[in-house]
Amino acid sequence: MENEFVVPGLAEALRWEVPPASWKAGDAALVAAAGPQTDLFIDPAGSAPKLTAPRLLAAAPAGDFTLSARVSVDFAADFDAGVLMLYAADDTWAKLCFEYSPQGEAMVVSVVTRGVSDDANAFVVDGGQVWLRISRTGTGYAFHASEDGQLWQFIRQFALPTTAPLRIGFAPQSPTGEGCTVSFDEIRFAPAGVADLRSGE
Repeated sequence: MENEFVVPGLAEALRWEVPPASWKAGDAALVAAAGPQTDLFIDPAGSAPKLTAPRLLAAAPAGDFTLSARVSVDFAADFDAGVLMLYAADDTWAKLCFEYSPQGEAMVVSVVTRGVSDDANAFVVDGGQVWLRISRTGTGYAFHASEDGQLWQFIRQFALPTTAPLRIGFAPQSPTGEGCTVSFDEIRFAPAGVADLRSGE
């Protein structure tokens, strides 16, 4: 269907719950554009929640899983990003981002939201692309990133307590800019978690 994107191995097609400015899809590849001032963040300092970033999501499987992709972004403004995400509700979600910093650097950044969002920088990426991976093993979730698609750096492990159905997927965002385009390719899904989070595998 026009609003759907299929990832091999994932039982349900992903659908745009918040539509992008534009998008197109190919074989294990997705290009999506965020509109101006689009973001997903609940500021712990108390400003109004921002829940406008486009979101392409599907139901997560009941057990362990991993979802990964190579991400590149046409960075133009602070916090432009390509995102892999876990989403349960408007106040319960987590995102792993390839993001443009105010210092003009491409970085891996993570946010976990349980009522309000935290915000943690991981490392600067020397290049225009990075591989991102989200996973669940048991009741724990983990974020990893890789500069070559082979050696994975552990970003964080966390819980995401919720009774709402969990969804997984992708998002572009442009919180301070006039929009940006994000490419996701080498998209892979597996019904298995990560056995050793710090092994590099």
